[in-house]
Amino acid sequence: MISVYTDGSCLGNPGNGGWAFLVVFEKNISFRAGFEENSTNNRMELMAAIKALEFLDNYKKISLNTDSNYVKQGITTWILNWKKNFWKTSTKQLVKNKELWERLDYLNERKDINWNWVKAHDDNKYNNQVDELARKAAETLTESTFN
Repeated sequence: MISVYTDGSCLGNPGNGGWAFLVVFEKNISFRAGFEENSTNNRMELMAAIKALEFLDNYKKISLNTDSNYVKQGITTWILNWKKNFWKTSTKQLVKNKELWERLDYLNERKDINWNWVKAHDDNKYNNQVDELARKAAETLTESTFN
């Protein structure tokens, strides 16, 4: 199984945002990072997961690690009711970032993903690295890759 770590960052909310993912497979590590101007932290967290799953198109079994409860709970629990309730929350409000949730849902349904929550800014070196990559993308408004 391939492991991926994702994170989003935003300077202000809204503000300049960055997303990043880091793929760990055996002894190989690769990453991608990108940015979006005038974004939110939640959008960047979602983009990180979406971009990672798109990048891992040929892989079906994935362990995805995120420090965002919004992403983990959203894709594993909340989305079931959102879809049943025509993309409305329990308080009858429209789901924010619907277009991103739909993209993530599409990718999630085509793979066998183990969604894991990891504590932010703790002792997980990969989560800390992806946090730094996302923050740097937001600060510099540049994309970066490493294979």
